[in-house]
Amino acid sequence: MRALVAMSGGVDSSVAAALMVEAGHEVVGATLKLWGGPSDSGCCSVADVDDARLAAGRIGIDHHVFDFTELFDSEVVTPYVEDHRRGRTPNPCIECNRHVKFGALLGRARRLGFDALATGHHARVGERAGRPRLLRAVDRAKDQSYVLSMLSVAELAHVVLPVGDHTKAEVRHRARQLGLDCASKPDSQDVCFIEAASGRRGFLADRVVLHPGELVDVDSGDVVGRVPAVELVTVGQRRGLGVAVDGRRRFALSVDVERGRVVVGDEDAVTARRVELERVTWADEALAPGSPALAQTSAHGAAAGCSWDGDAVVFDRPQRLVAPGQTVALYDATDPAVVLGAGVAAGVVGA
Repeated sequence: MRALVAMSGGVDSSVAAALMVEAGHEVVGATLKLWGGPSDSGCCSVADVDDARLAAGRIGIDHHVFDFTELFDSEVVTPYVEDHRRGRTPNPCIECNRHVKFGALLGRARRLGFDALATGHHARVGERAGRPRLLRAVDRAKDQSYVLSMLSVAELAHVVLPVGDHTKAEVRHRARQLGLDCASKPDSQDVCFIEAASGRRGFLADRVVLHPGELVDVDSGDVVGRVPAVELVTVGQRRGLGVAVDGRRRFALSVDVERGRVVVGDEDAVTARRVELERVTWADEALAPGSPALAQTSAHGAAAGCSWDGDAVVFDRPQRLVAPGQTVALYDATDPAVVLGAGVAAGVVGA
């Protein structure tokens, strides 16, 4: 097999490349230049490119850098800004996987004659009924199937995830055995195009006008507080909303940027049973309305029992509100390791 390995400079993708070589495949490494602006974290810095090049040299494979900055800006950064302008909470890492890594990069790999694209994601590609299926990683604490949940069968047919069968400890141990400098490199935790010093507020303030807003109690309709920027409030958020004069802690239930209003309520009001989804993708056939499933609403959250009604996820029991713009990944109710598909939360309706 000829495989192109996406190498971010981190330990997982470096070991993924080494495992592909050990398996006897013809391997070439590729690092993506994604963000043209300042960056001090994530997978977009000059240091990360250097780390990937060093790892490729140690493993003994060729290494290339592909410039996808324009695509990254149009498909990830610009939608990220626009979603905040509308009061939504986007997931840029999933959109990067959708459009860049498993969109443009996979397409380029195929055009260059590679049979597969390999990455360092902690997930697995298995098979069921003769079709490839995305599965959770062996190391559940590091499982990244959620951020790959939008992949189709056609894409999975050309994807290899070598580290998904290994724990993180095993990956680091293998990196030390190989003498890779990245063996102890910390995992990336932040959005790669946002600097730690200025944060999300600083990044967005340079691109949109941030508006102050009122906190309106869902029961009384009274104004119980204010926020400096409505665009930075996330549905379900409590931190940063303060405590009202009555001493009650309140959570954001909805965000209306145009009216400069955030409706807030107590902990009992921050749950719902139904989440409408848009941009739904299926790994195979779509679930029939009424089918049971398991829904995961964040990268490291627990999956909850639900059913699919054709337009929305209906939880068996009320769950914490899902912010519009966030991904909901669906797993098989009878085989919880199998990803069925995913959609983006369009809104919530209370129980």
